[in-house]
Amino acid sequence: MILSHEKAFSKANTQLEEMVEFAIEAAKSGERIDVVERQLFSRLLGIGHTVLQAFVTGQGDGDAGPGIEQNGVALRRLKGRRQRRYLSIFGEITVKRWVYARRAGQKVEHAPLDARLGLPEGDFSYVLMDWLQQFCVHVSFHEAVAGLRKLLNLAPSERAAEHMNQHLAKEAEGFQLNQPPPEPESEGELLVATADGKGVPMRRPLAEKLPRSSPRRGKGEKANKKQMAYVGAVYSIDRFKRSAADVVDEVCRKASKAKRPRPCHKQMWAEMTRHPEDEATGRERVFAEMAVECQFRDPKHHKKLVCLMDGERALWEMAGTWLDRAVGVLDLFHVLERLWTAAHCFHGEGSTAAKDFVSHRLQMLLEGKVGYVIGGLRRLCNSHRLKGEKRRRVAAAITYYENNREHMRYDEYLKAGYPIGSGVAEGACRHLVKDRMEGTGMRWTVAGAQAMLHLRALFLNGRWDEFIDHHIQTEQTRLYRKTAA
Repeated sequence: MILSHEKAFSKANTQLEEMVEFAIEAAKSGERIDVVERQLFSRLLGIGHTVLQAFVTGQGDGDAGPGIEQNGVALRRLKGRRQRRYLSIFGEITVKRWVYARRAGQKVEHAPLDARLGLPEGDFSYVLMDWLQQFCVHVSFHEAVAGLRKLLNLAPSERAAEHMNQHLAKEAEGFQLNQPPPEPESEGELLVATADGKGVPMRRPLAEKLPRSSPRRGKGEKANKKQMAYVGAVYSIDRFKRSAADVVDEVCRKASKAKRPRPCHKQMWAEMTRHPEDEATGRERVFAEMAVECQFRDPKHHKKLVCLMDGERALWEMAGTWLDRAVGVLDLFHVLERLWTAAHCFHGEGSTAAKDFVSHRLQMLLEGKVGYVIGGLRRLCNSHRLKGEKRRRVAAAITYYENNREHMRYDEYLKAGYPIGSGVAEGACRHLVKDRMEGTGMRWTVAGAQAMLHLRALFLNGRWDEFIDHHIQTEQTRLYRKTAA
């Protein structure tokens, strides 16, 4: 039963008085504070529900007469008031109102009370949607729904949360691309673009789930398949000039020489190939987005643009297409990994000799002596007569350095104060993709994964509240041709 708003407000006053009485009695009986706290919160939700229902009831029933004109179309009031469900953070509210259509039996085209209240298109309130999806971008849908249930005693389904996630994400890409650039005076001296890839576990097609003759997987067949999500980031940073010895001390001896500058206004994206027939792959999409961001933030190319990545050839080909003015820098930590692999082919792991091997050759690489390092590794390989797996590992390191030599001019980079480590890309892959997409048992469709990546990127970029406001504004304009408050 829907109370009149006068009776509802009176009920709310009674509930408030009862809450105060409870606190007084709890103090007399010596109740523990957390027990009182839980009870007060539960009672506050009840008061909120009563007052919100009173607010809705007080707005009337939206009766605008037997007929109205809406957008140049004559509409008639349908027989009998219609109810709709509104799930708020305080619980379910019933909205009973008159609705209008061209004639009986046709689709409802206008509900004056819906427009007056600014009701959303679906059942969930904008506040509840906001809170639930903030949970969802951090933890699994199951955990998000369970958390909301514990907090508000509401139980939307996991399917509803996932559907809401995908619906909301439809506006995310356009919103992200249309954000204004940071104020120029708040930017660093250099503009940096970086990219990497991270696999997302995918749901198997139905045909692959059907029983097969052999219960064992074939040779090389994995329990689940992954699809690559390409992560890109753009940020600005001040120059940080160092010597080769400074870097060796910092990397090998953990002795930082100076406080390094921090990235400014870091923006991240993650893109997947959405359909096999798509003209643009996930890799192409993320580089296009980085190129647009770089152009917006430095339209006159006053800043030096640095592209910092690992040695994946496909990424460097994309950089040549979309970021052709950038100085290419090979991530030093991938270079260092190969050095350690080579060192352990000649010296024991954890040995002083292995550490000296790495620090000596790292210093040479940082001084621009890539050819000397490559030649020295070849000579060592022959003089030690390495065979089998050890020879293959050293040969792989040599090939890696040869293939990426044009992006290993570290002497020039250090002198110019360029960054040489892609920690931002590594961190983006971990925070944006791995931490949310690779939970125990998680499997994704392409549409579901891309939706989550878009929304999670917005949250990590610090634009969640702006995006929610944008979504509300866009939906209110579409539904009611009005500006949301």
